[in-house]
Amino acid sequence: MKKITFILFVLLSVNVFAQGNFDFEFDYAQFSYDTTANYVEFYYSFNQSSLSIEHTDTLDLAEGILQIFIEDTLTKNVIVNKNWLIYHAVSDSSKNETLVGVVGFILDGGTYKCTIVGRDKLDENRKRAITEYITVNPFLRVNLSMSDIQLASNIIPESENKSSIFYKNTFEVMPIPTAVFGEKQPVVFFYTELYNVKDGGGANDLDFSQKVYNSRGQVVYQKSKKIKRTVNSRVEVGTVMAYKLPTDAYTLVLSLIDSAANFGVSSSKKFYIINPSVEYIDTFKTEEKSFVAGMFGVMSEEELDDFFRKSRYIATDKEIEKYESLTTEVGKRQFMTDFWKARDEDPSDDRNQFLTDYMDRIAECNLKYGALGKEGWQTDRGRVYLIYGEPSEIERHPNETETRPYEIWYYNEIEGGVVFIFADITGFSDYVLVHSTKRGEMRDESWQRRIVIR
Repeated sequence: MKKITFILFVLLSVNVFAQGNFDFEFDYAQFSYDTTANYVEFYYSFNQSSLSIEHTDTLDLAEGILQIFIEDTLTKNVIVNKNWLIYHAVSDSSKNETLVGVVGFILDGGTYKCTIVGRDKLDENRKRAITEYITVNPFLRVNLSMSDIQLASNIIPESENKSSIFYKNTFEVMPIPTAVFGEKQPVVFFYTELYNVKDGGGANDLDFSQKVYNSRGQVVYQKSKKIKRTVNSRVEVGTVMAYKLPTDAYTLVLSLIDSAANFGVSSSKKFYIINPSVEYIDTFKTEEKSFVAGMFGVMSEEELDDFFRKSRYIATDKEIEKYESLTTEVGKRQFMTDFWKARDEDPSDDRNQFLTDYMDRIAECNLKYGALGKEGWQTDRGRVYLIYGEPSEIERHPNETETRPYEIWYYNEIEGGVVFIFADITGFSDYVLVHSTKRGEMRDESWQRRIVIR
């Protein structure tokens, strides 16, 4: 396992809202490294007012401890297990400011359990622990890809401060791990990287779009532009005017679409706005207030086609035939709205929980099950996860001496209990379905013969 680390911090005047008794926050973003690994940046923040002060003869110090533990969930190997002392001299004018820093690691493809702890150096009981499961799918392994979105409190283009810990690709990008914006932090800055732009195989321009959804699925801001394939990788930065938006949770979605190849990639990031002085006004018509109408009402035809491909698993043969016969964007938009409204288990509210859960499953599939250039939802494990949800139990066999890696998924609540068995036949982590006891699914009672190593 290749890995490097660095840790530094600066004092920033960032608007921070306490979470619990100890004001510590964490965020992360992945960027490309090579075809086998990504570079993962971890951002953290301590509010100085939440740290105990150690008095010395010459100065007062606010001191915290940062702990990071990273474990490979497959091999159980511990990749990182380190502590760092974070401290800063405190003055009357800086007591409510925030220590913001970054830690960087090169992580090979795989899934990792990451536990990040921030605590007071002088009081071990004052701390906050955050656990995240991070799946690394190397961006450079596939054609046309996009890094995670990094939110920032400020971005300085063409920065001359190359020694800054936040300097990259000519930009100085100041992270904001709280992801909270509003009156004191009025602008949302974002940074992302695009890869394999020229290698996509076409000569046409790409469509790059930026959309912001509120918690009801309504688009509150959008813009788009064309990107030429003149370079193979590039940086995209932008802003969202937070001071104009009412208090709510929002999602920023960036999409890069190759319309000629009918292919696209996207990345999303949640952030929060606290604006007590901005009144919420619902400008959507009553019949269009639903999450479904708001979502599909702003999609392009390419985006509608892409989302239907992800929805085919739960569509009937007649619905598939109907959609494929449609030739207009208006018709496809109406179809998708009706398709998901018909599956709404509680039409009395504005949200469609079934659709929301399905979208969450798509995101989970893409994080966990991508392989051989396919997004997670396109794989066999992704399909089963989308249709049937989280298994009751997963039995993993990654390192058997006489068989190829395989997994057994148990669904105890379906048909009195069923199993799905997936095997890595090719050796490239693309687990295919080799047997299931679920009615209508592939059944092969002699599936063991397919995974024997000869």
